[in-house]
Amino acid sequence: MRFLDDHRPPYDLTYDDVFMVPRRSDVSSRYAVDLASSDGTGTTIPLVVANMTAVSGRRMAETMARRGGLAVIPQDIPLDVVADVVAWVKSRHPVFETPIQVRPQDTVSDVLALLPKRAHRAAVVLDGRRPVGVVTEADCAGVDRFTLVADVMTTEMTTVRHTMEPREAFDVLHASRHRLAPAVDEQGDLVGILTRTGALRSTIYEPALDPHGRLRVAAALGVNGDVGGKARKLLDLGVDCLVVDTAHGHQERMVEALATVRSQGPQVPVVAGNVVSAEGTRDLVEAGADIVKVGVGPGAMCTTRMMTGVGRPQFSAVLECAAAARELGKHVWADGGVRHPRDVALALAAGASQVMVGSWFAGTHESPGDLHVGADGRAYKESFGMASARAVANRTSTDTAFDRARKGLYEEGISSSRMFLDPARPGVEDLVDEICSGVRSAATYAGAHDLAAFHERATVGVQSAAGFAEGRPLPAGW
Repeated sequence: MRFLDDHRPPYDLTYDDVFMVPRRSDVSSRYAVDLASSDGTGTTIPLVVANMTAVSGRRMAETMARRGGLAVIPQDIPLDVVADVVAWVKSRHPVFETPIQVRPQDTVSDVLALLPKRAHRAAVVLDGRRPVGVVTEADCAGVDRFTLVADVMTTEMTTVRHTMEPREAFDVLHASRHRLAPAVDEQGDLVGILTRTGALRSTIYEPALDPHGRLRVAAALGVNGDVGGKARKLLDLGVDCLVVDTAHGHQERMVEALATVRSQGPQVPVVAGNVVSAEGTRDLVEAGADIVKVGVGPGAMCTTRMMTGVGRPQFSAVLECAAAARELGKHVWADGGVRHPRDVALALAAGASQVMVGSWFAGTHESPGDLHVGADGRAYKESFGMASARAVANRTSTDTAFDRARKGLYEEGISSSRMFLDPARPGVEDLVDEICSGVRSAATYAGAHDLAAFHERATVGVQSAAGFAEGRPLPAGW
């Protein structure tokens, strides 16, 4: 990446402060851009779901891996739960979604409690292992909540064979005028569910698969406690990436934790962070990190800068840290601060191999939280930062009452928010479409066929706040 007219300002930059200049390009289509990473994580799109309890769970991990990304299971999740999540993700189908399954004798109330877990808002009705119907919110409207599923389900459904190519399956759904269909094997048993949009996505995205053909998933651990023991257990569970995570990554305890993790002989990438300087990046790489996580304070739920004054504008942090990592043959992840697809593209242009997304994905059907509806009728989920009172309470649940009360005096406590679901993009896959569309287009403007070429060819300029405002659309008119 180079600055326009080689003008590098003497101050640090956020994503809003910069823009990318188009260059002569021979990339004829954004579908010709390869978004696969080269950092050893095996992703085919450069998106990682942040290890936030309100964002990253098993549904998020399954869905992101199916589209080529990676989700990091948070470090404060009990190991037995992590084991269940990893096993569950690894057993999911790489093409078909995991459907909500109900029985004919279940009630409408049971179904309505489950439907918000899926963006397509439908459940498959099973008799044994065979689908006998589909039930949606529309089917459940206007009936008593104790009505049986058998009385409201749609039995005139289409099924697709699990061996069908995505285009063929799309044609079957299009011809039948159905938006989704159960996928079945040769015996007629349920394998998964496929929507028309899902069939289209399967022709655009390539799942992130481990050497055994299973979906990939990462897990985080902190720098305190039995770091080596937890790392060993996570590796034994089959996680595909270890993320050693703490808010202040440039500290002796992180260096010691990395040495301990390395002593376990991991055969998967080890990520460590967070830092914002070349010095911090070099120290963590020398301590054993394959990838360094960059970002202090840019996240939507992060109060670090207002509480402490510590942090750094994210674009400059990524640019400097990525250059330092590249000199050592390593990589960085840009963690936090992305609010638009342009921000993701700019982080990649600055040299990040992946971009971590947190709160942006919190307001989706796939995030772990319960779906609520506000007084204005808008659906939302609660998101909270990992230094918030809620997150700290989760991490200190085994402490004594005295210790918890003492720590409570210094909790930040305010980094939480309602994340409203966008009616046009209520699922994480909808947001992935939006982000990847923007990144692919940015690569075509730079004349880049892949992410390495994108970083090499990107030309970035500096703009005023008015310049950023000029680029914002006015969907409501003047």
